Amino acid sequence: MSLLGQSKWNVAVIGATGAVGREMISILEEKEFPVAKLRLFASEKSFGQTLRFRGQELPIEVLAKDHLAPFENIDIALVSVGSRISQEFLPLIAERGTVCIDNSSAWRMDPDVPLIVPEVNASALSGFRQKNIIANPNCSTIQMVQVLKPIHDAYQIKRVVVSTYQSTSGKGQKGIEELSKQTIALLNQKEIKTEAFPHQIAFNCIPHIDQFDEEGYTFEEKKMMLETVKILEDASIRVTATCVRVPVFSCHGESINIETERNASADEIRALLSQTKGLKVVDDPTKNLYPTHILGVNQDDTFVGRIREDHSVENGVHLWVVSDNLRKGAALNAVQIAGALSREFL
Repeated sequence: MSLLGQSKWNVAVIGATGAVGREMISILEEKEFPVAKLRLFASEKSFGQTLRFRGQELPIEVLAKDHLAPFENIDIALVSVGSRISQEFLPLIAERGTVCIDNSSAWRMDPDVPLIVPEVNASALSGFRQKNIIANPNCSTIQMVQVLKPIHDAYQIKRVVVSTYQSTSGKGQKGIEELSKQTIALLNQKEIKTEAFPHQIAFNCIPHIDQFDEEGYTFEEKKMMLETVKILEDASIRVTATCVRVPVFSCHGESINIETERNASADEIRALLSQTKGLKVVDDPTKNLYPTHILGVNQDDTFVGRIREDHSVENGVHLWVVSDNLRKGAALNAVQIAGALSREFL
């Protein structure tokens, strides 16, 4: 199957009933993506449900190995399932001609799979036909590389130290519900139940996202470190991260410290980022203007503020970044990748 010359595409959303899947469907409609036909897939527990798209109720189909024939007529699949399911099903779907844009971590570091943030490295899409799979980066990585790319191009980044403040929606619907239930329980002096997170999340911060490795880093931190180097295509950049879950429902915040080869003033960085597509600078401390998690909710742009020079190193800058992790950090980025699959790459 070739997408060349088509004005509308047949699209599937796999993992349609999850938080990211629902956001994908919403964005396809909101952005008037050229969908000829949309099909929705999820696990057996979602069978019988429907979701609304363009005024119609669409049935949820079960993703199963004996039900892959529909993908022979699907051009693009937006995928938001776990890594294990992605590894099991995507090669089977891709070999039927469907281009799979995957939100899991399963394919991100595969050298034959492009890892894409369209504003940053759309040119890397040129190799997507090797496996018919394109990887969506980790949500925290996406908002960080949006800021790092223009700075790296202009001033050559040497080292990045990032600390994240990640919302509970990064854990999916279960994370959102746990924060809500624990908050209600605490305010009513009821028992606290912990399931989605290793500790109470209400009125607490947890420096633990994903599993720990033998060095004491979490997989979330390793994702940011490795994915950043792949996306920016520069192995000389040194990255270290600490990822923290915080008690908010939506958006991730990041404190990013950047050391560069060439000197840059805060004003120069502010001007540079103000001119960068996908970024919005909100930075006037005299008026208490800086990005907050609430500011980023349901917004396409990634917000940047608290831009200041770091005088502890020769050439350093420190800044604060906020982005909607379900939107730009996942669903919107996937739809933007689909939109970037133009004649230039097919």
